[in-house]
Amino acid sequence: MKDVFLSIGSNMGDREEYLRNALMKLSENSVITEKVSPIYETEPVGYKDQGKFLNAVAKVKTELKPHELLKVVNSVEKELKRERTVRWGPRTIDIDILLYGDLVVDDDDLKIPHERMWERAFVLIPLNDIAPYITKDGEKLSRIIERLPDREGVKLLKRDWYKVV
Repeated sequence: MKDVFLSIGSNMGDREEYLRNALMKLSENSVITEKVSPIYETEPVGYKDQGKFLNAVAKVKTELKPHELLKVVNSVEKELKRERTVRWGPRTIDIDILLYGDLVVDDDDLKIPHERMWERAFVLIPLNDIAPYITKDGEKLSRIIERLPDREGVKLLKRDWYKVV
């Protein structure tokens, strides 16, 4: 089983319920949730004309290969009514594969580590909550976060929101 980190976000409808449902549906597809960060509320990045996001990061285990996991992620997003109409636009759910063990994937449809994760406080702050040991080029997450201009816009909303079974 591989350790995988997933970023989950939502800014439409019952945002927390979409996050919860995403993790439950992933668990029905050979993705075992081990640990989940607190939920943070954040301003949208990219496309600004939309509501605030709820974001969290989950550490999961799976035997699925990276592209198999991507298919499961896309299937769960579709099941939760994600529509891809505007790049970085509003969405019921967004699930990104951040890290897959120490594997590096650089395909047209999949990039691991996620190509923009190191620039996004809404990803690194919750990741740091559950995996502060992760580094990039030997540098701790906390040091990387200190330099991110959007870190002040990431507001802790709720701890212990998801029961890992």
